[in-house]
Amino acid sequence: MAHDGRALDLLRAGERFLLTGHVRPDGDCIGAQAALARVLESMGKQVFVWNPDPPEAQFDYLSREVDYRAWKPGDAVPPHDVTVLLDCAELSRCGDLAPVLEKHDSKKLVVDHHVHVGEEWWDAAYVDVTASATGLLVHRIARELGVALDKTAAEGVFTSIVTDTGWFKYSNTDAETLRVAGELLETGMDASLVYQAIYQRRSREHPQALGRLLATTEYHADGRLAVVHAQRGASVDGDDALDVLRSVGTVEVVLFVREVEGGRCKLSARSKSDDHDVSALAREFGGGGHVRAAGATIDGPLDEVRAKLVAAGARMFTSTGQGTGSVG
Repeated sequence: MAHDGRALDLLRAGERFLLTGHVRPDGDCIGAQAALARVLESMGKQVFVWNPDPPEAQFDYLSREVDYRAWKPGDAVPPHDVTVLLDCAELSRCGDLAPVLEKHDSKKLVVDHHVHVGEEWWDAAYVDVTASATGLLVHRIARELGVALDKTAAEGVFTSIVTDTGWFKYSNTDAETLRVAGELLETGMDASLVYQAIYQRRSREHPQALGRLLATTEYHADGRLAVVHAQRGASVDGDDALDVLRSVGTVEVVLFVREVEGGRCKLSARSKSDDHDVSALAREFGGGGHVRAAGATIDGPLDEVRAKLVAAGARMFTSTGQGTGSVG
């Protein structure tokens, strides 16, 4: 774990905090923000939560309790002493909000569990790349600060954990993760309601959209690499397709390439084992993440980007002398 007393000192000493995260904040990001906001507020601090994008609708049980603001060009961020980046370690991950935060004279604190490549630019960091979720780090912070989690903070940490461990089925689910989850249930939060909110409120169009996405599946490297893609405007959640493709016995790496605005594409990459590091692949294209889960935003049209990613993905297997053949 790479943190020192400066992180906790900043949290104790600061009076006004701006919590932020990456574009299209996921469950880990907003869950960690909800928990840290509650912890700081219980300490008498003033807290603002500003992200590049609003939380997705399925997390409304948190957004009803936490005032998540989505920054828009021209907005002036509120006065604050400390900016806290949660679930990312680069200001660039904050999209158009990044230059605004960079210019602000606030102290910068990173709370994250991703591998950071490059110089340490922050004033303090609370980082552990072995942690299953950023929310788990907020749970540790609360414990070190001597603050008990209320129900909303517990739901935030639980949301972080279950979304980043695939409801405890991914390999990052360790003893601490399960132990903390058990503690959170003792606060009175209802795990089944969280599950229903996140996973059981899909639109009626979702199954057909998922089917169309899965119909684009291509297998490469003798069936060990699976690739799916979506045109701009497709509404399906790629995580569902990634889970389906990871269930295929031969598949070891899955790539989901989605066309987005501005002539760019987004990559979501998943690996079944540490033998195939998708974060290294993502870094080839300016992204990053974990060994088994990573992503990137890549300039270029969908067909061109997909071809580059297929080639890069296939190289992951040729480097160990394994096949590169494609199958339909």
